[in-house]
Amino acid sequence: MEKFLTPTGEEKIKKDLSELKRQIPEVAKRIASAKEKGDLSENAEYSAAKEEHRRIQEEIERLKNLLNTAKTVDKKDSSKVCIGSKVTVKKNNTKKTYTLVGSEESEPSQGKISYESPLGQALLDKKVGQSAKVKTPKGEANLSIVDIS
Repeated sequence: MEKFLTPTGEEKIKKDLSELKRQIPEVAKRIASAKEKGDLSENAEYSAAKEEHRRIQEEIERLKNLLNTAKTVDKKDSSKVCIGSKVTVKKNNTKKTYTLVGSEESEPSQGKISYESPLGQALLDKKVGQSAKVKTPKGEANLSIVDIS
């Protein structure tokens, strides 16, 4: 499945990638220091540093791959809900605002929902005044689109 990012999400991933790359020399120093202490087979410090190095390398590769393969979507259409849209919905006289983002940027507690989530899928391509049905653990919910920006 094709991945999408908002410009903000792309910048955050680039920042995270830069931070991870910055950590590599420090971890390399820890590995070298642990090696100097002798027997590596029972050296917990060495094992922990090697594991940290492996974890950082894997995350760097994952983020590089994401940046190389994901499309950055710069939302320009406010007539319908799309990736990058801030959409206000109404359910039973209660309004909530969500921002549709890529799965890597999703932070539901902050109102950032993935376009791949059930709610995100239900909202995609809807216009102000339209309804969206979404399955929830409590059953189906009907949401009315109030505003898109």
